[in-house]
Amino acid sequence: MRTLVLAFGLHAGGHGADKWFGSDKLKHFFLSAFIESVSYSALRAANVRHGPALVAASTITLGAGVGKELYDRRSYGLFSVKDLTWDVAGNAAAATVLANTR
Repeated sequence: MRTLVLAFGLHAGGHGADKWFGSDKLKHFFLSAFIESVSYSALRAANVRHGPALVAASTITLGAGVGKELYDRRSYGLFSVKDLTWDVAGNAAAATVLANTR
């Protein structure tokens, strides 16, 4: 949570069309939460224990978020730290819920 607050604080003065809030940011949040949940569920279905499944699902989700931003950088010239922050927030929200389930 501290990392998220720090990221918002460091990048709050952004410019251009990349705003902190909007439908695009909600998509980043919920898609990351979805990827986290599906990855975790698939790993648990494959008999991976809870802890390792949670770590692997988080890694997969973070990889997807970074990969999307690298793709955007290559295709459109924009790597959005704000999008990545929302990806991490969705990842963390889903991981928190999953950490309390077995």
